Amino acid sequence: MIRVPLAPLLLGLSGVLPFAWGALTILVPAFGDWSLDLLGLRLTGRTLLVLYGTIILSFMSGTVWGFATRAEGRHAAVLYALSTGPALWALFLGFSTVVLALGFLALLLLDRHAQRAGLAPPWWIRLRLLLTALVVPCLCVGLP
Repeated sequence: MIRVPLAPLLLGLSGVLPFAWGALTILVPAFGDWSLDLLGLRLTGRTLLVLYGTIILSFMSGTVWGFATRAEGRHAAVLYALSTGPALWALFLGFSTVVLALGFLALLLLDRHAQRAGLAPPWWIRLRLLLTALVVPCLCVGLP
């Protein structure tokens, strides 16, 4: 079994915290009220999930661009083009937590391809599966 290195694992898990906080402030109204008073609307509930989800989906889109740099010819060109998809998806359709959740799930297909093509580190898909399994349910809490 290939282990995920500690640094990307811890940093990846820390990146899930805003998603968890956004979901918690929806599920527990007292936390939502406290967060709204102390942190404001931008860092509370559905607004946090949508804003942060858009940022992170765009960021993760960039990782596929990085994998494309290791490919050649037509394969590289296709990966470069596909790597822009999640960011554009988030920009044009991302004002919905369900759209963002679908974007994170679709990004797994690109990650899986990069893994199988030898463009991503051997541990990459394990990390992405874990993080996606944590992020998508948090986003689903924000469904209207």
